[in-house]
Amino acid sequence: MNTAIVTHSNGLKGTIQIPGDKSISHRAVMFGAIAEGTTTVEGFLPGEDCLSTIACFRKLGVSIEQQGEKVTIEGRGWEGLTEPREILDVGNSGTTTRLMLGILATRPFHSVVIGDDSIAKRPMARVTNPLREMGSIIDGRENGNYTPLSIRGGQTQGIAYQSKVASAQVKSAILLAGLQSSGVTSVSEPALSRDHTERMLEAYGVTVRREGLTVSVEGGQSLTAQHIVVPGDISSAAFFLVAAAIVPDSEITLEGVGLNPTRSGIIDVLENMGATMSIHNERLAGGEPLADITISTSMLKGIEIGGDLIPRLIDEIPIIAVLATQAEGKTVIRDAEELKVKETNRIDTVVSELKKLGATITATDDGMIIEGRKSLKGSAVSSFGDHRIGMAMAIAGLITDGDVSIDRSDAIAVSYPSFFEHIKSLQQNQ
Repeated sequence: MNTAIVTHSNGLKGTIQIPGDKSISHRAVMFGAIAEGTTTVEGFLPGEDCLSTIACFRKLGVSIEQQGEKVTIEGRGWEGLTEPREILDVGNSGTTTRLMLGILATRPFHSVVIGDDSIAKRPMARVTNPLREMGSIIDGRENGNYTPLSIRGGQTQGIAYQSKVASAQVKSAILLAGLQSSGVTSVSEPALSRDHTERMLEAYGVTVRREGLTVSVEGGQSLTAQHIVVPGDISSAAFFLVAAAIVPDSEITLEGVGLNPTRSGIIDVLENMGATMSIHNERLAGGEPLADITISTSMLKGIEIGGDLIPRLIDEIPIIAVLATQAEGKTVIRDAEELKVKETNRIDTVVSELKKLGATITATDDGMIIEGRKSLKGSAVSSFGDHRIGMAMAIAGLITDGDVSIDRSDAIAVSYPSFFEHIKSLQQNQ
């Protein structure tokens, strides 16, 4: 554990390359591991979460070479996975846990999955229940709702599953199990969650059917190795988009940012708040849209955020709350109960830490209310081991009167190892 000190900035200027998308990096490794042939990945995010995915699949018998942002995976198909001799430790990664469960659910061997203290508090029944319904044998604390989890895979049957939550992790786990189950497997959601799994499965040669809010796959399909280029992570870009909008005398260009429409809710929020922003050099990589974004200091207004927009920006809400403190009027965030089961209860942690900085912010059952145009003051805060809380507090520190001290700032390396270097480089360009 360590502490970072962030000081007030007089402006941020320059261009940065956003690190690779965490969600896509996870999937590139996992799908390469179960594909036939050699998969190469460019732009991989070498953060702790994604490195946990590599470590787990190495324990499952897959040869993976990783050098910085380049990864080579020697896939031998589904049958190439072998029973692990060690416990599969996912670290802090919920994505690794839930998607890997979908893969392990159909494998004819036993495995045990464990993670850190944060993972041990995150609900897994939303994945383990449908996988057991398909025929996998899974047990764990509180009847398989919490890690450690024991999985004995085998013969599984396709199901038509109606998910109560719009969750890409739930959808992905069931679809991955469905690929090795008899018959058709479908997942229906209350709202559209991010679709990286569907896009990448198609890139690996899988037939995926979409109809409204339902996605389905037929069992018995194999994956063919690919070359995957990972776009910049919009969830990471969000911190610098907000920084440029709220720090006076700023203009930043972010290169190669993924703009998947199921993830780009932060762009909608910035536009609706009145941010001065342009999107240019739009292109495609591996079926994923990406572009460069230029944004500068803006006059912002408060808005309401809820409904179908929430699944498209759920991970960005901590930094959106910081943005809202500098917008004229009131911002209301609702329909975001899912924040309670992230790395921390992000409703409580965002509210408690921003209050320490002088924000006028109130927690609600499903979100928060933020009164805008507030001058923030320096204080000691904590990330609570949550990377997105840590980064949100750091960006807030760029506009506070006085220093912000962030306890457990090492958590930021989970998704953005170069975060503080990027802040420094933009300050040096003033």
